[in-house]
Amino acid sequence: MDCCQTSSLCFLILIPFALFALLVSYFIVTRPKSWCNCETCQTYLTLRWCKDHVNLCDWYSHLLRNSPTRTIHIHVLGNTITANPDNVEYMLKTRFENFPKGKPFSTILGDFLGRGIFNVDGDLWRFQRKMASLELDRFSVRSYAFEIVNFEIEERLIPLLLSVSGKEITAGVLDFQDVFKRFSFDCICKFSFGLDPMCLELSLPLSEFALSFDLASKLSAERAMKASPLVWKIKRLLNLGSEKKLKEAINMIDVLAQEVINQKRKIGYSSIHKDLLSRFMRTVHDDKYLRDIIVSFLLAGRDTVASALSSFFWLVANHPQVGSEIYEEANRVIGSQEITSFDQMRELHYLNAAIHESMRLYPPIQFDSKFCQEDDLLPDGTFVKSGTRVTYHPYAMGRMEDIWGPDCLEYKPERWLRGGIFVLENSFKYPVFQAGLRVCLGKEMALLELKTVALSLLRRFKIELAAPTGNPVLRFSPGLTATISGGLPVTVREISCKAAPI
Repeated sequence: MDCCQTSSLCFLILIPFALFALLVSYFIVTRPKSWCNCETCQTYLTLRWCKDHVNLCDWYSHLLRNSPTRTIHIHVLGNTITANPDNVEYMLKTRFENFPKGKPFSTILGDFLGRGIFNVDGDLWRFQRKMASLELDRFSVRSYAFEIVNFEIEERLIPLLLSVSGKEITAGVLDFQDVFKRFSFDCICKFSFGLDPMCLELSLPLSEFALSFDLASKLSAERAMKASPLVWKIKRLLNLGSEKKLKEAINMIDVLAQEVINQKRKIGYSSIHKDLLSRFMRTVHDDKYLRDIIVSFLLAGRDTVASALSSFFWLVANHPQVGSEIYEEANRVIGSQEITSFDQMRELHYLNAAIHESMRLYPPIQFDSKFCQEDDLLPDGTFVKSGTRVTYHPYAMGRMEDIWGPDCLEYKPERWLRGGIFVLENSFKYPVFQAGLRVCLGKEMALLELKTVALSLLRRFKIELAAPTGNPVLRFSPGLTATISGGLPVTVREISCKAAPI
């Protein structure tokens, strides 16, 4: 054996020992943060919370309800979690500059989201927000979005449901969550990129882009659940397990995002093109940056809408009187005609209330984290040390009696109505679309899409759960957005135009 071979062999043998030494050193230095014997942290680390709660977010909700300040600490995660509206306003408005997304969060999601708007602060965030707001605030763009959504509903979604309507139970079952992911993927690609992936054609396999996107979202979210970032960083270094899968998924996303950019260059991106990517491409010439912008568009417009629609139809299936009320309101306000404009939606107050109430209980983004830059004191008296992750929790906030009353666990659209008129709650009490300076730019677009789909389907079909379980709580899979574990299997039956779906 020559010297080179001997050196290589020694190097390979020493790697595991070096990594082990690094791990030991890390845990010794950071032991107070990475290990804790308190009951809460031990329950988290040993997964004892699974005995009494279906989802991690339900356990957090339980802890927050029992906290006098509605704020808790998960020491092993270095995470302060709050469901206190005063704290939310302080983080997102009063002391906005002291609670950025932060470098630790950007590192966790950096491989997936890159320098996209959801993963950056400062000038990069301001630039993307300004560019997007210039486009989204225009009435012509809202009309363009309405046209896309209507086309997708009339030409693809309704024909799909008609094709299975009334069929035998096994043949007529659809996974509504899968359908809505395909639907929203088509819509966001047409609106944001001017391209049509035709995902709602069920005869075609779901695109590699969409599948890779789902996997990357899931695995990136799991990074944040690790007690120590060193775990996933070492796996990434050695290209092992979940990090290997994440790398493969991101490589696929990179290839397909580049194809989107190449297609746009062929089609053109001058001012006559209405899609969002065209506006960015007229200013940004860095393909890697454009890739990150594309991924952010998809995360904002695909996963969140699909999540909101899935939970809404699950709730309506369990509360059929809500579907009947939506149907009757539409008949009173617009008669038998189809919705033809953005403005007509504003007159449907009960529909608006039903959508908002659904997201109160099941927000698409269940929690959002910031990192404290300088030592601070939250309004509830909680001291926050510099570098601490601070999370506000919309899912838990929707389950707080002191925010929503003793019936907070009930699905009641009426809580949003005053004399039959929809009244929006304070955004810091209901931060489903964030609040303050980072409030969601696409809020109105998303609500338009949600209401149009809900109304179109409820006026045409009776939708029932294929296998009702009697479980009052949805089970979610890990991910950056709320995804129902096992999907949402439903049966659909076309109803006569004169009969309410009861």
